[in-house]
Amino acid sequence: MAKQTALVVCPGRGSYGKAELGSLARNRADLTAFDAIRAEADKPTITVLDSAERFSPGVHLAGENAAPLIYAASVADMAAIDREAFDIVAVTGNSMGWYTALAAAGAVDVTDGFRIADAMGANSGRHGPGGQLLASVVDADWRPVPGLRGAVLALIADTACAISIDLGGTLVVAGEDAALKAFAARSPVETVRLAGNGPFHTPLMRASSDAAMATLPADWFGTPQVPMIDGRGHIWRRWASPRDALWLYTFAAQILEAYDFRLAIQVAMKEFAPDRIILLGPGDNLGGAIAQALIGIGWLGLTSKAEFVARQADDPILLSMGRDTQRKLVTR
Repeated sequence: MAKQTALVVCPGRGSYGKAELGSLARNRADLTAFDAIRAEADKPTITVLDSAERFSPGVHLAGENAAPLIYAASVADMAAIDREAFDIVAVTGNSMGWYTALAAAGAVDVTDGFRIADAMGANSGRHGPGGQLLASVVDADWRPVPGLRGAVLALIADTACAISIDLGGTLVVAGEDAALKAFAARSPVETVRLAGNGPFHTPLMRASSDAAMATLPADWFGTPQVPMIDGRGHIWRRWASPRDALWLYTFAAQILEAYDFRLAIQVAMKEFAPDRIILLGPGDNLGGAIAQALIGIGWLGLTSKAEFVARQADDPILLSMGRDTQRKLVTR
């Protein structure tokens, strides 16, 4: 059979949860190099974290542990994709998943990519006061509610908040605590505060950006082997991606400006028209956001959650490696 083309999507924070505990061991991920880096820094190794007797939110969701866990799981999944069946034509990621995307696309070495994710997991705690909350702008069938996105965007501006991540049907809103409380009090939709998260992808993360640029060298970066779509919808192509520009985006704009995951998916679909989307593990909590991005542009005629679910049952466009049944369709 002819190869199918695929867009690879790398997940970000929140994708390694209780259900994913032990998944690296189950998938026989090679953690030798990553464990050595963590052990040398006197940090709990990825093997130790993944093989814990029980899931501990205080341990496993802490940035300094969550980021390297997620990175390790994602790159292991990337290595497990059957390259005889799939031709990877582009790579993207959500938020922290951008660091994984760099390695998945060959712009950084896998080991250096781990060093970046590990460092940025710790750096994510360097920020001004504030956090994030979620606000949905679609109905139960993932159709846009007329006027709601505009109303939420206006309220974001009026309360001195900012968009942190655009997930399509859900906006991640960031800001200082007082601003978030003001937004939640006036919001036309129910909001959910994300416990333990900082004001990611806003200027309040300046200390994180400064630390990254001071400690993570540009010479770790090179030319991506496959195109990467970033959080602005920009495509980084082979032979047209200066190393220093990629380094600067990664540790400046990517940290300090809104991350438009919806746009990244939509640009990737329009530009590369892949047969499938492969969502790397751990977990599969980006599935809804990917589907909503597709519905937003009417990809393959999709206009609702019901239509997406029916398509997935008949001929899935989204293959999530965090789901055993779909993982089998992707791996050898």
